[in-house]
Amino acid sequence: MKRVLTLLLSLLMAISLVACSQESAPQIGSESAPAESDSVASETSSTTPPVLEAPEGFVLIGGGSFQMGSPDSEPWRSEDETQHTVTVSDFYISPYELTQAEYEAVMGENPSSFSGEDLPVETVSWLDAIAYCNARSEQEGLTPAYTIEGQNVTWNREADGYRLPTEAEWEYACRAGTETPFNTENSPSAEEVNYYGHYPYEIEGNYFSQGNLETQPGEYRQTTVAVGSFEPNGFGLYDMHGNVSEWVWDYYGAYPAEEQTDPTGPETGSFRVYRGGGWNDFAKNMRSAYRATLEPELASFNIGIRLVRNAVAGSGTVSGGAIENAAGGDGTVLIAYFSWGGNTQGIAEEIQRQTGADLFEITLVNPYSDDYNTVLDEAQRDQNEQARPELASHCKTGTGCGYGRSVRHSLFRREQYAR
Repeated sequence: MKRVLTLLLSLLMAISLVACSQESAPQIGSESAPAESDSVASETSSTTPPVLEAPEGFVLIGGGSFQMGSPDSEPWRSEDETQHTVTVSDFYISPYELTQAEYEAVMGENPSSFSGEDLPVETVSWLDAIAYCNARSEQEGLTPAYTIEGQNVTWNREADGYRLPTEAEWEYACRAGTETPFNTENSPSAEEVNYYGHYPYEIEGNYFSQGNLETQPGEYRQTTVAVGSFEPNGFGLYDMHGNVSEWVWDYYGAYPAEEQTDPTGPETGSFRVYRGGGWNDFAKNMRSAYRATLEPELASFNIGIRLVRNAVAGSGTVSGGAIENAAGGDGTVLIAYFSWGGNTQGIAEEIQRQTGADLFEITLVNPYSDDYNTVLDEAQRDQNEQARPELASHCKTGTGCGYGRSVRHSLFRREQYAR
């Protein structure tokens, strides 16, 4: 099971926070109102549900069927992306990620790590996102979609208020009719998406033969940018890949093999799903099918919110029951990290600050070179040989990383692109 803080990767590039120039968000036209489109019948009702008023500035997504997940042939796919047929009903979705100004106007605070009214809000937990949806619904005289009892949240599908998309709705909206790894058809460049631009799709096997890549390494901005800074997808939605990831309703769980209609994910779980990848993600983790998870009470500086509202009234409720994380050992978290230039150390220390975890630095008997160009060659050599360098230090019982503890966050990365 993947987690946002589980960063077990073969190679690392540096992360440091710098400001970047922001472009203003372009204007888009909304699509036709549902009164002009075919009515969508509720999954559990034999009558046509009432058509709901179109939210200002939102885009109507006409429902349909698609292949959710990824084919076996997709590079860097994960086993939890089992491809299956899914049908979704019409829904409204915001063309933009929720901004800091919008969040602060409702909640009276701005938790974001980066600062800017037009930047996407981030460092919000799943529970924060749910609370925002309800607060904004109440502010606008709408029926809140959620009933919150601690970490247990029940979704009233008949409500006309703001909500998070389901995982199926999010992927359907992201793909916009495409079946390729990204809605850009090819691997997105840093001029199309805000991500770790040094690390485009499929670079892992092409460090020194980059002529074979569809997309060359580009700018790594190291920060969020104003929402709508790039071209939209085929549905008129901006930043479905990159900038910040976006929370969805669903608990994390295995996909079923059979066809589904308007799925809402498992009834219980320990982790909620977020989608899309962020400003500091590699391209492979921005794929339309890629799934990432985090505990609902935790937040990260690369996860934000995109709002959805019903186009037609749903039926019934969906209960979400939190279950305790069943990690092994005594439940203590260990962060094991490798840092060539010091940047991963900074990330590990930030994770430690947020989780109270134990910290363990991985060091080598024969360290990599301090020279940037030399370490590139060394890293490529070890990558090709699937090398396992001998470690100079090991976790031992009683040293803060004893056996039996849950190794939940591994930051074993070689920072050959640290500069």
